[in-house]
Amino acid sequence: MSDNPYGNPYGGFGQQSVGLGPQPTAPQPAAQPQPRAQPQGGGSLAGLMEGAGPAPADLIKDTTTAKFSADVIQESRNQPVLVDFWAPWCGPCKQLTPILEQAVRAAGGKVKLVKMNIDEHPAVAGQLGVQSIPAVFAFANGQPVDGFMGALPESEIKAFIDRLTSDQQGGRDPIAEALQEANTLLENGDAGNAAQLFGAILQHEPGHPGATGGLAECYLQAGDAERAKALIDQVPADKADDPAVAGVRAKLKLQEEIAHLGDPVQLQARIEGNADDHQARFDLALIANAMGDRQTAAGHLLEIIRRDRSFNEDAARLKLLEFFAAWGPTDPATKDARRRLSSLLFS
Repeated sequence: MSDNPYGNPYGGFGQQSVGLGPQPTAPQPAAQPQPRAQPQGGGSLAGLMEGAGPAPADLIKDTTTAKFSADVIQESRNQPVLVDFWAPWCGPCKQLTPILEQAVRAAGGKVKLVKMNIDEHPAVAGQLGVQSIPAVFAFANGQPVDGFMGALPESEIKAFIDRLTSDQQGGRDPIAEALQEANTLLENGDAGNAAQLFGAILQHEPGHPGATGGLAECYLQAGDAERAKALIDQVPADKADDPAVAGVRAKLKLQEEIAHLGDPVQLQARIEGNADDHQARFDLALIANAMGDRQTAAGHLLEIIRRDRSFNEDAARLKLLEFFAAWGPTDPATKDARRRLSSLLFS
């Protein structure tokens, strides 16, 4: 009989972290999949990343000696798996298991939890050298890579999981990678798949400004300005200046303005009749921008600035700056117009 007050037959190592090195007979690591959009998917960001994680119902399960290889060794090739060795008579186990389960659910599919009753299935615990329970071993790529013994507090368990998943990702930021891929899809004209990926990011991280602005941009491209505006209006004040959000807000403002403009043919005729009809030229600039002709839009405003900088309290220059915000700093039209504007203002 052990001196352990809980009757633990594995002795009393107490609470400690254990560094578990690779086992000689363990399978070789499988190649880690990279995130990619799954247009037919939906739901969470994990669902749009191949191998990113299981459905919530599969995150936690009990296993047996016979199923250990499939539930732990094989499954750890998809994401890290925590193995909780416990027994019904173990008081600290009853404290630890609910905290483990909560932390695993909070990780959102980055890690799984497999529980093993050592009274019913002692072989695996013996092979791994478990000398005290509760004992938690972390498996990744088919091998034990870390672990701890004892009932740790919630904060330490969360830190353990964060460290484990960060190590396995090699420092990658799945949110940033998914956002970059979504923006690439949008730039290439694939607004449908981009919207799915932006939406998945928002389900994983509600309120993400980059994803909010990206999804709103998808709505704009689909002609649904109302839904785009509803999204942007929900952005908190401390995130309102994010470039993705500010860009969409500028576009929405421009769309509202051009709704009250006149016929472009008549406006052009007015300019041909009077080259100093700055209001007609200003309105044509807004229409050209709404139609995607950025070079023409910038040209009209620059011409107003050249002819009369003071028109409508510097309205042409201020509007051009709004265009720059909507187009983005790297857009060729922004770069060209900004250079021409500098020449006009400082030459």
